Amino acid sequence: MIKKKKEPHYKYDENVALLELKAYIDATYDQHYSRNKYQATEFIIDSGHGEGFCIGNILKYAQRYGKKDGKNRKDLLKVLHYGIMALHINNMENDNEIK
Repeated sequence: MIKKKKEPHYKYDENVALLELKAYIDATYDQHYSRNKYQATEFIIDSGHGEGFCIGNILKYAQRYGKKDGKNRKDLLKVLHYGIMALHINNMENDNEIK
């Protein structure tokens, strides 16, 4: 019998935030970011500039949070999304080792 691992009690509603983040990311695949089945970010990554692009956007949206449109939750979701893309690039550069 396989025991299912009990989900922890999240103190900061991480489980809810992860669902919101997934919904946000899913929506980007339906928007202008994904024209012709390719995202512009793919071309930037393929040209070797992906890590800097992602880190730059993390900084951009982190600094913009609270300034443009107030404390815009979407800016925080963008920070997290670019962080996930940076993790993907890190995995690609390190032989797909997930640590």
